[in-house]
Amino acid sequence: MKKYYLAIPSVLFLFFGFVSCSDNESKTETQNQVASRSEVPIQNGVVLIGTQVWMTKNLNLSRYRNGDPIPHVQDPTAWAALTTGAWCYYLNNTANGPVYGKLYNWYAVNDPRGLAPTGYHVPSDAEWTTLTTFLGGANVAGNKMKATTGWTPYSEIINTNSSRFTGLPGGSRSSNGLFNFIGRKGRWWSSTEVDTPIAYIRTLNDDTSFADRNNFNKAGGFSVRCIRD
Repeated sequence: MKKYYLAIPSVLFLFFGFVSCSDNESKTETQNQVASRSEVPIQNGVVLIGTQVWMTKNLNLSRYRNGDPIPHVQDPTAWAALTTGAWCYYLNNTANGPVYGKLYNWYAVNDPRGLAPTGYHVPSDAEWTTLTTFLGGANVAGNKMKATTGWTPYSEIINTNSSRFTGLPGGSRSSNGLFNFIGRKGRWWSSTEVDTPIAYIRTLNDDTSFADRNNFNKAGGFSVRCIRD
C-alpha cells in the first residue's frame, strides 16, 4: 500500500492556539501568559506520519508548561552534577538555538511541571518505534527522517526526508558536560527510562540509514521532539 505523509498547514495551529516553541517566548510573554503557557501560539509546523502527528522542529523552550523557568546551565562541571532539569545551547552558542533548538537533560523531560507544549508530549520509546516501523524499520527509517541539508555528506547516503520529519544533526552534551557530534548526529530523548540513571533515546547518524535505538545517562543533553497527544 502506498504511504502518504501529510504536512498540516501551520495556519490550523494558530487557530487552535497552541504554545510557541520559540526562544523569544521568554521576551514576549505577559505575566498571564507565563502562568498559562498554552496561550502563546505555536510557531513551528507539524507533520502527519502514519497515525502520529510530530513537530518538525526541536523544542526551544526555556520554561515548563506551568511557566516556571528551566535552569540554563552552561558550566560543564555544574551540568555533570545535575539531578534536576536544565537546558543549554550546543557549545553555549545562542546562534544554535534557532537552527537546532535547545539541548535538555532527561530530568527536564520527566519534570512533572511539563516540558512539552499543551496538547503535545515527549514521545515514549514505544512511540518512537511506531514511527520507525511505519517508515520501513529502523534500518532504513533514518534517511527518511533526516533533513536533506545540514548533514555531513556521504556519497552512499541519500537523505530524502520523505517523512517530512526534518531531523537535523544538532549534536549532544555528554553527562560530563562536554559537547560533541554537531553536524554528524541528531539525538532525541524518549520519555521512557531504562533504570534509575538511564533512559532511551533515538539517534540519526550522518553515515548510516539507521534510526538507532540507544540508551544514555539521564544527565546527557539531547534534543527534544514532541508528538501530539
